[in-house]
Amino acid sequence: MSDITTTIARSKLTVGLDMGDRFTQVCVLDEDGEVMEEGRVTTTPRAFQQRFAAMPPARLVLEAGTHSLWASRLLGELGHEVIVANPRRLRFIYGNDSKNDRADANYLARVGKLDPGLLHPVVHRSEEVMAHRALLRSRDILVHSRARLIIHARSLVKPFGFKLPHCSTTAFVKKAQEHIPEILAPALGPVFGIISALTNQIRELDQKIEALARESYRETALLTQVQGVGTLTTLAFMLTIEDPSRFPRARAVGSYLGLRPRQDESGTLKPQLHITKAGDKFLRHLLVECAQYMLSSRGEDSDLKRWGLKLAERGGKAAKKRAVVAVARKLSVLLLRLWVTGEVYEPLRNAKRRGEKLPTPS
Repeated sequence: MSDITTTIARSKLTVGLDMGDRFTQVCVLDEDGEVMEEGRVTTTPRAFQQRFAAMPPARLVLEAGTHSLWASRLLGELGHEVIVANPRRLRFIYGNDSKNDRADANYLARVGKLDPGLLHPVVHRSEEVMAHRALLRSRDILVHSRARLIIHARSLVKPFGFKLPHCSTTAFVKKAQEHIPEILAPALGPVFGIISALTNQIRELDQKIEALARESYRETALLTQVQGVGTLTTLAFMLTIEDPSRFPRARAVGSYLGLRPRQDESGTLKPQLHITKAGDKFLRHLLVECAQYMLSSRGEDSDLKRWGLKLAERGGKAAKKRAVVAVARKLSVLLLRLWVTGEVYEPLRNAKRRGEKLPTPS
């Protein structure tokens, strides 16, 4: 047992921290679970340093959120044992009829003292990885902003009897400008200017992402062997997973990313439920987009595509949606395996083993 752990065990203090943007509610429990102190501190590194540097080493429990990254690192450097609770596991707080910051801090402290395992603690990523992920997220918000502006421009001209041509987002401004009615030029001129600026910014970010993958994450080349999976998705996958050996089985990555169906079995009842949607929403969205492409007419023939198309045949639209999600889940497993093994990807390996008909080379 380390010196810090021994000191913490000897002090037997447990502290719950309910962090807000301006203030953090503090609840300190003694060895017997009695409230020793309650109060609040400003949610800044300086205030945390002043408040918790003088406290004897203790177990501090806080919920994962906007400020938990810097707070957990600072408190750990001060010699405290820090537990960052998974917010998805704190239903007992969110379901409380008398929810407030004081009660939340008290709950966190009591559960942290009773059994930290109930909080399903999370481990924050490194600052470097967080910065690289921020690059991807910034690109994503710019893409969504451009899409909303394009939708706005298309909807604005329709009441005037005009229709903007169908084209790619990158060529939208160039092709759509000549179709704008003169009466709408003052309204849409600034919008088109912003769309052009966003397109240039997105192009620059794409170049930075490609350079980042090439220079710092060379394993992305293993994952982009799968047709329909680009650098953006593979880099997001690697930055989210970080350590590919963290999963005891490759199939567990699907559950980690929220692509596994929820379970609510009782006796003989086994209803079909939606996926859990746990984990990283951004990466899950990218994998679903890849799955949609792979199942489309543009996707190359592969074992994964054949499997997904068979699933889609078992019903109407619902079956097609389930097939897309199922392919996204299998794709996550495939990407993890390629990352771990470094294998050369063979799209029709299983089809060859089964002696199925293969496409003739063109």
